[in-house]
Amino acid sequence: MKTFIILVILAVIGCSSSAKDSSAKVQVYSREPGTIGKANTFICHVSGFHPPEITIQLLRNGREMSGSEQTDLAFEENWHYHLTRHVAFTPNKEDRFACNVTHLGKSNIHSWEPDM
Repeated sequence: MKTFIILVILAVIGCSSSAKDSSAKVQVYSREPGTIGKANTFICHVSGFHPPEITIQLLRNGREMSGSEQTDLAFEENWHYHLTRHVAFTPNKEDRFACNVTHLGKSNIHSWEPDM
């Protein structure tokens, strides 16, 4: 039994050390089609990244939105990870919404395009 546990630990260490750095794939969308003045949920889904250290910010006019929630970090095949952050919002004509993802020392802003 001890040998089995040691082999499992070595396999996990081997898999995690062989994982390569991978940039995040980002999807920015809303739960419902974007309609001015109608309450909705703003969502930023980030997947396929490694290492797991990542920061996701939901922005309104370049400023971080308060009250957002994030799922637990989960991993996929080859030790790539995925995460989702979301917040309730009500779009209007003047506001611009975006998701800022910081990973591997780089920040990238991904804009939300309403279906209006």
